[in-house]
Amino acid sequence: MDAENNTALDALVAAGLDSESVHGWAAAEPARTADITTDRHRYSAFWDRSTGLIAALPAKSKRSEAEARAADHIFTVARESRERFLAVHAAAVYEEITDRRGRHVRLEDLVYAAAAAIPGLTPSEEEVAAESRLHQGDKDGVEIDQGIFLAQTLAVEEAGLHLCHAMLLPRAETAEHLDRFVADGVLDLGTVRLERRGKAVLLTATNPRFLNAEDTTTLDLMEIAVDVATLDPVSEIAVMRGGKAEHPKYQGRNVFGSGINLTHLYCGKIPFVWFLKRDLGYVHKMLRGVARPDSLPDDVRGRGIEKPWVAAVDTFAIGGHCQILLVADYVLAADDAFMTLPARKEGIIPGFANLRLPRHTGDRIAREAIQYELKLVCDSQQGRLICDEIASADAMGEAIDKVVTGLTSAGVVSAVGNRRAFRVGEEPLDLFRRYASVYAREQAYCHFSPALIANLERNWDAKNRKA
Repeated sequence: MDAENNTALDALVAAGLDSESVHGWAAAEPARTADITTDRHRYSAFWDRSTGLIAALPAKSKRSEAEARAADHIFTVARESRERFLAVHAAAVYEEITDRRGRHVRLEDLVYAAAAAIPGLTPSEEEVAAESRLHQGDKDGVEIDQGIFLAQTLAVEEAGLHLCHAMLLPRAETAEHLDRFVADGVLDLGTVRLERRGKAVLLTATNPRFLNAEDTTTLDLMEIAVDVATLDPVSEIAVMRGGKAEHPKYQGRNVFGSGINLTHLYCGKIPFVWFLKRDLGYVHKMLRGVARPDSLPDDVRGRGIEKPWVAAVDTFAIGGHCQILLVADYVLAADDAFMTLPARKEGIIPGFANLRLPRHTGDRIAREAIQYELKLVCDSQQGRLICDEIASADAMGEAIDKVVTGLTSAGVVSAVGNRRAFRVGEEPLDLFRRYASVYAREQAYCHFSPALIANLERNWDAKNRKA
């Protein structure tokens, strides 16, 4: 083992790194964990040395093969040490940041609070901001350390459930927008619009230039809209639909959505935490409701505030938009619509589809859809495993009104009770937490994989698209 280690260190020196710095870095690596007071200083010092070695190398896009291998080795060793540290201390770190779980901290804030509490554990805001200016393929992937931290935090039952609870609370901006919607019955947030129609609140995604794709310009506003739709005291049911597209091929047609904005992804404009914010945020709120601060919404010890959701699928539901259908209570689809989960062609994990799709389609069809690009036509035997009703494409508006009338004619108290009863058996909060832990780590590595860039260039012609 010593010989192997010496060979690795010799390779770092051969790549141009200072011999004394390299051997000092290796000697500083903590071999084992102790109490957190001791470890926070030892490990932080080691991570600081790791950052120093990376800084001594050229930028990723300019490294030679030897320099690239040296960087990979340094990152690998540093990340293994973070896993080792967090396997013992994740609970203590979370307790410290949240004042013994006395405060709810959203995950996008938690990752930076961790960086401030224990320098080097996760990247600072400045480090992430510096990489955010680069194309995805030119990034070193410092945000992978955020994925490791969130994975280890979610793996701790009490901390993980508390973090899930934090992400289900209404956003700080929601109260103001809710007051406006209650008064006006309409709320236009730019990339999403709410309108009350009878007993329903209609949520319409409006990102027409990108076929209603999701990116950093849409995510926070969508979560606010889901909050408002859920908390609106007048309506009984919520409907999600995509607005009309501007793309020449789909000009003037409603499009449910084309998933993540792949051009923005390729250009480095989608940060890693975006994925976790989305799935622990608005998508989870559609499934489980909006939480109260004093009650864990696990359906056993506490409940959130929720409504049944109808998804109205026009044209297509691709990627993340197909994932939305798996948390809807009722899926109405146009007779010419289809669904796909092209994550394999993109090189990422399709959110929580791996957990949820088998409940609808069975394991084999789910694996074909996720791993082998099976296209699911809504008006087909396989498509109807997800879609409850098919309507004529030119009569979707009337079909939506009919579905709302049918689902609310007997009141929605039993509908909400029944969705909770289904949920506690199918996807209890602790199962969600455990999946989220795996997802956080695996998606982080996928997000910064060279395969992601190769897939986007091969399958999306990403080099020739404008953000």
